[in-house]
Amino acid sequence: MDSIPTIDIAPLTAPGTAAYDTTVRHILAACQGIGFLSITGTGISQQTVDQVRQITRQIFAVDDARKWDQAITRANYRGYIPMGFFTPNDGSGKADKYEGYKLHHEVAADDPVREDCALYGPNIWPGDVPGAKEVILGYWRQLDRVTDLLLGALEAGLDLKSDALRSAFRAPMTNMTLLHYPPQAEDEAGYGIHPHKDTDALTIIAPDPVGGLEVQTRSGGWISPDCPPSGFVVNIGDMLELWSGGRLKSTPHRVVNRSGRERYSFPYFAVPRHDVVVAPLLPPLPGFDRPAVHCGHWSAEIWRTNWPDETATEDTPELGTLRG
Repeated sequence: MDSIPTIDIAPLTAPGTAAYDTTVRHILAACQGIGFLSITGTGISQQTVDQVRQITRQIFAVDDARKWDQAITRANYRGYIPMGFFTPNDGSGKADKYEGYKLHHEVAADDPVREDCALYGPNIWPGDVPGAKEVILGYWRQLDRVTDLLLGALEAGLDLKSDALRSAFRAPMTNMTLLHYPPQAEDEAGYGIHPHKDTDALTIIAPDPVGGLEVQTRSGGWISPDCPPSGFVVNIGDMLELWSGGRLKSTPHRVVNRSGRERYSFPYFAVPRHDVVVAPLLPPLPGFDRPAVHCGHWSAEIWRTNWPDETATEDTPELGTLRG
């Protein structure tokens, strides 16, 4: 499959109907093919998306010194990510050309789950942008609902028992990154974000009108999702590929912003609960042989190896690597 389909997921709210079954088949075909799809019929308004985009612009318009006051630390993967701060995890290439703001599943400082996994905790919300927390968390809750619908569709399409996937997303490690990509010159080397596979289960992103997201096809070319303004781009991450025994495809993608304009994006990454172990729920396809992954350990390693002076070890999961 060398194209990205657009699918109306509204029928997913009516299980047991012919429209539901047809929609499940279309979603499964896209996820088994190119691993990307554009979706409409989510119930999320364009006004909501526009509000989040405006909040994102405001966050990055804050004075640099104030943003640095809220910078991420090794002990807390939340807050401001300065431009060029991270390099590709494998140590190749130049730093990616973006600045970011990292948010995680919101957990109170005294929540008992923090005793089980140190990666949980409250977010750092930008005090210079009033209303950011309310707007973003409201949008987040709507994406949680869409994720639940999509996971239910994949359970049905793969003939898994009901809730086989969805049960892993109670008290999840789901996160979101607000991103600002300045324009790149035509002859400028490097990427907004280098070619990579997502290491989560499922990614949902509202397409930015500036463009720049490119997806690798099975034939090796690069295409841009043709997503309606009111739709969302969805892609399979390495965890769902592992859960499905290789049936669902985690696909390389990248961002190159040569539009001449500022690009703002806010992808949502669905990640299971910290104690979930991801392993094939179906017999693996021939040639698919990857070890099980503990979500808490995986998340800690992804964070640790983002720092340029840290390296992967034999215990670091192999998720996110580019394979043929």
